[in-house]
Amino acid sequence: MSLDGHKRVIIENVNPEIECGKYPIKRVINEEIKVTADIFGDGHDKVKALLLFREKKQGKGKEKKWQEQVSESAVNDRWTFTFKNDKTGTYEYTIEAWIEHFATWQYGLKKKFEAGQPLDTELLIGAEMMEEAIVRANASEKKKLTSWIEELRRDKIEADSVALALSPEVTNLIFQIRDQTKASRYSKILEVQVERKRALFSTWYEFFPRSTSPNEGAHGTFETSEKILPEIAKMGFDVIYLPPIHPIGRSFRKGMNNATEAGPNDPGSPWAIGSEEGGHKSIHPELGTMDEFKSLVAKANELGMEIALDFAIQCSQDHPYVKEHPQWFKWRPDGTVQYAENPPKKYQDVLPVNFETEDWENLWKELKSIVEFWIDKGVRIFRVDNPHTKSFIFWEWLIKEINLKHDGILFLAEAFTRPRVMEKLAKVGFTQSYTYFTWRNTKEEFQEYITELTKSDMREYFRPNFWPNTPDILPISLENKKEPSFLIRLLLAGTLSSNWGMYGPLFEFGINEAYPGKEEYTHSEKYEIKHWDWEKSTKIKEVITLLNWIRKENEALQSTWNIEFCETDNDMLICYSKISEDLQNKLLVVISLDPKFSQTGWIKVPLKQFNLQENKPFTIIDLLTESKYVWENEWNYVALHPQGIPGHIFRIENQDKAKKK
Repeated sequence: MSLDGHKRVIIENVNPEIECGKYPIKRVINEEIKVTADIFGDGHDKVKALLLFREKKQGKGKEKKWQEQVSESAVNDRWTFTFKNDKTGTYEYTIEAWIEHFATWQYGLKKKFEAGQPLDTELLIGAEMMEEAIVRANASEKKKLTSWIEELRRDKIEADSVALALSPEVTNLIFQIRDQTKASRYSKILEVQVERKRALFSTWYEFFPRSTSPNEGAHGTFETSEKILPEIAKMGFDVIYLPPIHPIGRSFRKGMNNATEAGPNDPGSPWAIGSEEGGHKSIHPELGTMDEFKSLVAKANELGMEIALDFAIQCSQDHPYVKEHPQWFKWRPDGTVQYAENPPKKYQDVLPVNFETEDWENLWKELKSIVEFWIDKGVRIFRVDNPHTKSFIFWEWLIKEINLKHDGILFLAEAFTRPRVMEKLAKVGFTQSYTYFTWRNTKEEFQEYITELTKSDMREYFRPNFWPNTPDILPISLENKKEPSFLIRLLLAGTLSSNWGMYGPLFEFGINEAYPGKEEYTHSEKYEIKHWDWEKSTKIKEVITLLNWIRKENEALQSTWNIEFCETDNDMLICYSKISEDLQNKLLVVISLDPKFSQTGWIKVPLKQFNLQENKPFTIIDLLTESKYVWENEWNYVALHPQGIPGHIFRIENQDKAKKK
């Protein structure tokens, strides 16, 4: 057992730390990292502590030099450190602490001087400490120390000697040349994965490229998809998510409404990937060519958007992999291959990949090559279909490998499953995650769920992306509902979470006819080609555009973590504040949860949080209507009507700008 009696400081309960440091926490560029720890020593000696952080060494080469962040002790030995990183990558952090004898001496010297006690011996002790430190000093530092030692030993006015001993210059130099061999180091080096800002702030729009033709009954292409991009950009979206664009299998092809028998003209589900025309690295021939796909990517970039591609690890029975690598699939005793099931649902047109195959190493390499193939074509974002049905260790390996070779690649986990499974996927590396937002409806449900996401350890690794609808899900909150229901879900998604997305154009058109007995669309676009009027104007579309503009103009809405719920006297009104990190952008959001009836009530403005004084007027501007109001009290009255916009996004102005009416 190796012991060092010089190391008297204890460091424990470090936070954030995910599964004892097994997984990194997540941040984006210039997003604050707050680290806390219990740090204490025996007795009454002063303790000093540093947060150490550096970019993680990748491959060969020297370790990066530790950077230091100083902190002062907090209440009850709980220390706090904050730092940021201004570029992407993997960073390491840990904590170092030690007994600071010189600081202990300074504290005692000050107390004795203020008490009028003799200081001759005390000053000599300080001089001895400086002499001990000289061996660690450079030439210029030695010169300073020698001068200070002489002054402390000189018979002169004590007040001058005390002032010197307590001066910042002396304190800083002794700190810089401290004896680091006696410092305690936390037992683990922890990691933080720093990603580009779109990991935290993004607005997604999903559509089927095959439904973009201006001619009814015709198959859409990348060229026709490119022509609708300006309309989507005008609505304020920055990520375009495309369902699989690969060849679709014919064996066991699904028909309209998921029928097991397909008609001769049924296009099949895009998630039944692969045919004689190719697999995951091929394009459905009716969509166009690879050059036309790259043109679509370029056009999106030109408009300030990115193309997110679906990565679905599954195959139709016609996929080339089935013949070339039969060992990657499960075969039944009757010689047929096992198709996907989620009882009682059956997916006869889809084969799951067998991650328990003995040939797993080659399988992993091939799947990784698919991601890299599309990265080479300009794709930097992947929406991953059903990742919870694949191996956790595979995802951990794949995402880590991709991050090592490619900067800025984002992965969204489409996993509506058990909480622990969703959390594990986030821990192993997924950038963003679908959530239970779609099924939360009451004020209590929203507050409980958002609090869990933002105030627990999940905040450190699980970035939520709120979707009111998807091609698979038409929730009860929208099913057969009218326009106000869509507006409510839109305002909630776009203000509760800094990442939100929608499946269009069904959402902005208010389409809500459900398949009987299921939370699914009838005549689902998954199984048929639609014809849409992409330039059609609706109130929902107008509010989407306005909300996305407000999000881009207000930094407080560009983070999920800064939410604080406020009191109301009406449970049909939900209210919360959001304040930017620099405290300059202050918002108060109020949304009615009732799509049928008007709701009124009183909301409690968090004056202290907004740095406002009671009984002093302050101005608020409703960013949704541009209406301006002057309030001065903590409790204020609001009225929301489903026929209008069922929410307020108030920006709080400084009090000195307000005039009492």
